[in-house]
Amino acid sequence: MSGGVDSSVAAYLLLKQGYDVTGVFMQCWDAKADGCKADEDRTFAVKTAAKLGIPFDTLDFRKEYNEKVMKYFYDEYRAGRTPNPDVMCNKEIKFGLFFDWAMKNDFDFVSTGHYARIRKKLDGSFDLLKGKDITKDQSYFLYLLGQKQLSKTLFPVGDMAKKELRKLADKLDLPSAKRPDSMGICFIGEVDVKDFLKKRIKEKIGEVVDINGEIIGTHEGVWFYTIGQRHGFKVNKYFGYPLYVVSKDVENNRLVVGKETDAVTKEFTVLNPHWTFNKLKSMACAVRIRHLGGLHEARLTVGGGNVKVVLNEPIFAVASGQSAVFYKRNVVLGGGTIR
Repeated sequence: MSGGVDSSVAAYLLLKQGYDVTGVFMQCWDAKADGCKADEDRTFAVKTAAKLGIPFDTLDFRKEYNEKVMKYFYDEYRAGRTPNPDVMCNKEIKFGLFFDWAMKNDFDFVSTGHYARIRKKLDGSFDLLKGKDITKDQSYFLYLLGQKQLSKTLFPVGDMAKKELRKLADKLDLPSAKRPDSMGICFIGEVDVKDFLKKRIKEKIGEVVDINGEIIGTHEGVWFYTIGQRHGFKVNKYFGYPLYVVSKDVENNRLVVGKETDAVTKEFTVLNPHWTFNKLKSMACAVRIRHLGGLHEARLTVGGGNVKVVLNEPIFAVASGQSAVFYKRNVVLGGGTIR
């Protein structure tokens, strides 16, 4: 229970379905650091548990979160890639440490307020599905879940629309009913990523070049930028059209910029794919390269431990380090890290 409205309603729905429910708050970042509202969040979680009449516990995962999620976050940016901390947070914390704690303590299931669904198939295996509310679907962040986690997880709000959930929370007079949706980095909140990074990674002025290699400006360090970014660097030449980050030369601290059409890609590689059920062979499916981003038709070629993705139509700003998640209609097939 994060103190937010989604997990609060999830707890209520589970009670209504007849489960014995325990609310758990995970402390993963130091309260008040970087705008973190952990103390406030925990207060709302405690109030909700009291209103629902359920036991409540707090788990301190600050050390592990720093080691497993934030180290990855900073290391990836230093390498010039754009990481996905929410994917890693779900893998290592919610469906890693928390899941293991629950199983060791004789709980039958874990549950969260994610907008996603799980379906048991006739053969006893489980599918991970998109949430019913396509504007809130969080299946993109969950592609690293395997059969072990899916068989022991409940997503009570996955069949609900957010508006419907808010109305229910209001009707029940839950403490979190009016709280705004959480944004930003998992367990930390909304931060200016550049400012956040600058606390651990120093600025280093470098060259901005166009796609022909001509030096046209300066930037503060390639690790502060992502593919498709339009602002944050300085140019001393007028082109008559917006400039976007096209690629990054990390070794030479050089940012390459170009027109929007220069930042489109029709094929890329996905490393170390994870499949929610069986390892897939080459096939046609849809791919998503960012949370709530469009679903793009593509052909996958699986081999050598990686996946080659060839898109039917080129797409804008495919960033190395981000997650590519594969779908067949509503079903999450798996995914991996873009290179």
